[in-house]
Amino acid sequence: MIRAALWTDKEHRFIAWEISGHSGYADAGSDIVCSAVSVLAITCLNSLESVCGIHPTVAGGEDGYLKVSLPKDMTEAQRHDAQVILCTLRQGLRDLAESYPKFVQFSIVNGGKQP
Repeated sequence: MIRAALWTDKEHRFIAWEISGHSGYADAGSDIVCSAVSVLAITCLNSLESVCGIHPTVAGGEDGYLKVSLPKDMTEAQRHDAQVILCTLRQGLRDLAESYPKFVQFSIVNGGKQP
């Protein structure tokens, strides 16, 4: 199962996300659920960098692990644009979790510290 979480700060702004696992929906290379989550996560990360000029902290590893944390020193314009992009990530992950509940678990950690 894929586990995905978005973290918010005390003002309920998104500050980080973490994704791990594999869906098990199909064999590697044919798994549309894993592919969908991967496309959402990588597109959001790339958009933060290329569209917003934000350079988040990124950690990756085995078992489909990706952790992305926004920097604290963003401008207000960057913070706004990052929220739009991360709201898109939230919507996509929520939709996938609703459509494939046996394969994707999604949560939001409100007011929590970054993972």
